[in-house]
Amino acid sequence: MEQLKPQDFPALKNDTFLRAARGEEVPAMCLCGCMRQAGQILAEFRETRAAQDFFASCRSPEVCCELTLQPLRRFPLDAAIIFSDILVIPQALGDGDSAWSRGGGPVFPEPLKGPEDLQKLKPVVDVSEDLGYVFRAITLTRHKISGRFPLIGFTGAPWTLMTYMIEGGGSNTMSKAKQWLYQHPGASTSCWQLLTDVIVDYLVGQVAAGAQALQVFESHAGCLGPQQFADFSLPYLRGISCRVKKKLKADGLEQVPMIVFAKDAHYALEDLSQSDYEVVGLDWTIRPQEAREKTGKRVTLQGNLDPCALYASKENIEEMVKKMLEAFGCRGYIANLGHGLYPDMDPEHVGAFISAVHKYSEKKEN
Repeated sequence: MEQLKPQDFPALKNDTFLRAARGEEVPAMCLCGCMRQAGQILAEFRETRAAQDFFASCRSPEVCCELTLQPLRRFPLDAAIIFSDILVIPQALGDGDSAWSRGGGPVFPEPLKGPEDLQKLKPVVDVSEDLGYVFRAITLTRHKISGRFPLIGFTGAPWTLMTYMIEGGGSNTMSKAKQWLYQHPGASTSCWQLLTDVIVDYLVGQVAAGAQALQVFESHAGCLGPQQFADFSLPYLRGISCRVKKKLKADGLEQVPMIVFAKDAHYALEDLSQSDYEVVGLDWTIRPQEAREKTGKRVTLQGNLDPCALYASKENIEEMVKKMLEAFGCRGYIANLGHGLYPDMDPEHVGAFISAVHKYSEKKEN
């Protein structure tokens, strides 16, 4: 297959998402790609995925492109988010090839057990070499989208990535990772700084490859209290946004909207809204009015319907969407779920959610 280059992309025909992300007035509230891996509810997605190992899929630009486009063929979304995974960064650092357990979660065969294990990680990562497959997937997908809507790149945040590297997989308590905070603060800082350096280069590389917006996922923020979040997560989230924007400018690349999603960190919304991100994502545990009060008009908000609401009837989904849109208002808002979809969800109910967003946002504009 001919290697497409990150240039001469088709003109963007629908910039609603990008305008909303920048806080501009848009003709209707727009809808992002229902968080990452939205396609897992689709039969065609599961069929494509079943053909090979998960991370083999992530390393194939053609497969990533196809998995990114499948939900967009089904649903009238206003943006696409590239198919990949946050754990490609620990892999690039040499933290072993994580496999996927039968339950669907990531497993690190050799997790970090103590500070001495940090010596096993690469001190410097060449993202073009070690993560170039993600960049090629972005470039290919950007061409294939043909300008119908923007393409979003993403990364995991340092604290979330470190939890996987220490826990060896998912955890309800993150007790091993939090043990590092108290017993090995210096080593924890070294790990976060290393991750941050890679994340910055990785995000800039995604923009160079064609990404038109970037999202940073702090998925495990809920395991930290307010003070821990302020000490161990927020400084690195701020550092990422600041450094990415400076590097984009230095490299002559376009400044793109950046989104931060810190799940369960509603206590930090005011700080997040002052952290140089254009969009702050919300989970379903906070009232829209409270989120507005905490963030003011500084940022666009994204969210926040409980994903499990999609198990309800279509009529109830429509009513919940109506209330959500009324609560958030028209300006500075991107309608979305408060987290990702679950594989057993009915695609028709996802369609009902999207249709309701379009229906009521258009009514509010008329």
